[in-house]
Amino acid sequence: MKEEGNDGRLIRLVKIIVFLAVTIAINIVLNRLVKSFGSSLYLDSVGTMLAAILGGNFPGVIVGYLTNIINLTADHTNLYYASISVLIAVATYAFAKKGFFDKIWRALITIPVLAFIGGVLGSVLTYYIFGSDVNIWNNFLLDVIDKAITVVVVFAVVKLLPEKFKKSLFLSAWQQRPLTDSEFAEIKEHKTKGLTLRRKITIVLTVVMVLVSSITIIISYFHYNSFAIAEHKSLGTNIARLAADIIDPEKVDSFLAEGENAEGYAEIRQHLHTIISNHSDIQYIYAYKIMEDGCHVVFDIDADGVTESAPGEIIPFDESFSEYIPTLLAGNDIDPIISDDTYGWLLTNYEPVRDSKGKTVCYAATDISMDEIRVDEVIFLAKLLSLFVGLFVLALAFCMWAAKYSIVFPLNAMTVASADFTYKSHEDRMMSVDRIENLGIRTKDEVENLYESLAKTIAETVSYMENLREKSVQLTKIQNGLIYVLADLVESRDKNTGDHVRKTTAFTHAILTFMHDDGLYPEIVTKDYINAVSNSAPLHDVGKIKISDVILNKPARLDDDEFEIMKTHTREGGKIIDTAMELVANPGYLSEAKNLALYHHEKWDGSGYPEKLSGDQIPVSARVMAIADVFDALLSKRSYKAPFSFEDAVNIIKEGSGKHFDPNIVRIFLAHLDEIRDIAEEHERILESGSSVVYVGLRK
Repeated sequence: MKEEGNDGRLIRLVKIIVFLAVTIAINIVLNRLVKSFGSSLYLDSVGTMLAAILGGNFPGVIVGYLTNIINLTADHTNLYYASISVLIAVATYAFAKKGFFDKIWRALITIPVLAFIGGVLGSVLTYYIFGSDVNIWNNFLLDVIDKAITVVVVFAVVKLLPEKFKKSLFLSAWQQRPLTDSEFAEIKEHKTKGLTLRRKITIVLTVVMVLVSSITIIISYFHYNSFAIAEHKSLGTNIARLAADIIDPEKVDSFLAEGENAEGYAEIRQHLHTIISNHSDIQYIYAYKIMEDGCHVVFDIDADGVTESAPGEIIPFDESFSEYIPTLLAGNDIDPIISDDTYGWLLTNYEPVRDSKGKTVCYAATDISMDEIRVDEVIFLAKLLSLFVGLFVLALAFCMWAAKYSIVFPLNAMTVASADFTYKSHEDRMMSVDRIENLGIRTKDEVENLYESLAKTIAETVSYMENLREKSVQLTKIQNGLIYVLADLVESRDKNTGDHVRKTTAFTHAILTFMHDDGLYPEIVTKDYINAVSNSAPLHDVGKIKISDVILNKPARLDDDEFEIMKTHTREGGKIIDTAMELVANPGYLSEAKNLALYHHEKWDGSGYPEKLSGDQIPVSARVMAIADVFDALLSKRSYKAPFSFEDAVNIIKEGSGKHFDPNIVRIFLAHLDEIRDIAEEHERILESGSSVVYVGLRK
């Protein structure tokens, strides 16, 4: 495949950036357009869904997140809904990957899920961020309408765009040759023993990001908590001081005695009411004179105005204040107090009201409800979680996208290319090497180092195998040549045979090939078996080297004693080959050579020699050689007989079926007489020409 140049990559990058910008603009324009008409719909997910379907998960998340960031210009609260947008992007990509946007009826199935994310989760987020009541059911139904319009628009756009153009919008970052559909299918077939690397990366990233996010949120929460309490303490202290400055210390006793009728009481009380009404966080402002019998009310201002105590009324000390009573009775300054007692969970600030002599005549105090602080903390936590969810999904999407192209795909490609490596033939090996080299992995990291090492190792292994193959071929040729030399040495002592070794080898090879093609004894007669028998066939008479020349070359038929001696060549041949087999670790086809040497004179009916084996007891190779040996002897001229005609020789073989020869092999032999005749005539021409040619059909 031709690699994409720098200009091509730049053009593709620009196209992707423009695509993302357009989809963000679609979100913003549609949203502001419907809002300009006073509609309750949003239509701010059309671009997000298009980006997720056409560009992939990461582009969809980017568009969803940036849309909310840019929409801060219209409403700063949009930032908190970025998490909802990115979840819609993730859900859309998951649906698209499963083919939900291939058919309109399947696309419509996605509406309830998308509406749940936008309507239900959005409502929950609104409740916790703004602390306001929301109607989740109404919001869900409204979002169903919103997402129905969005899905239909998105489906129409996706179907109208040309297929080639849609493929060009998908955001990829191949650092190798892009994988084909068939290669992806192969990757799926290679099951792992445990979790896939992609899932492990996802789990690790998720755990790390959740851990970091959790720690950050917890730290932020405690900082906010400390800050909020400090701020409220500061506010309470300042308001308490303001109240202390307003109260006239010289008139406190008259306020206690005369109450609201005392001079100046109403005016001060009005000032205190004004203060509490201008500070919504302050729940109570009051002034107490602390005495042994309790708190004597000077002023008691309630933000709600319903639980105010009358001047002079004595309020018992709460148990939570027991440790502070001595300090209060002494009129000393006291730090803000957080208590949970009769009046609820409160932050209380006491400020001494001192007369001209510096004596504390009473305390001005403010109460701030800690429940209000907790509400603020929940709102802060909800906002923080919302922001982190959006960032978390964005970061996770990016990391998974980058890991997929930098780690997962390259490793999967190497796995498939290596697993499918085949050693069957030279062409297959070269094709497998090319397949690995053509992956072209260029991650510029340890993955690329691994790839280069793998490619180099495999290439060197194949090269070594090729060298071994060539040497093996040479050794086989030498071995076959030595076998024929040995066979020729034996044959040269027998003046009656006349190229018997080569002709019987040719007939044996031909008959075995016919048996293989016709499916006779398929569990035995394989191509490897044919080669083994053909290569060892020249050794079937090797035992004759032990027979005397007098008997071997007698110009007449042998008498009984001589024939008994001649029959020993089968056992002698077996011994010779046994000796050869002991010298090598892997005897190879010598085992078949032994079968041929020992049993090629056995007969189907059990009347042969040396073991009088019968039927299936006789090795298949020896049964085939029996026919080839006899057939060549019939066709050949001997000092004691004239050659038989081809037809007469065939008739004798036919008559020996079921007696001397395996009837199944005879049937195959008779079915291919034309090919047998061609072999016989070819070797006759070779003999007449005086050439010495090893059987051409002999294979490794």
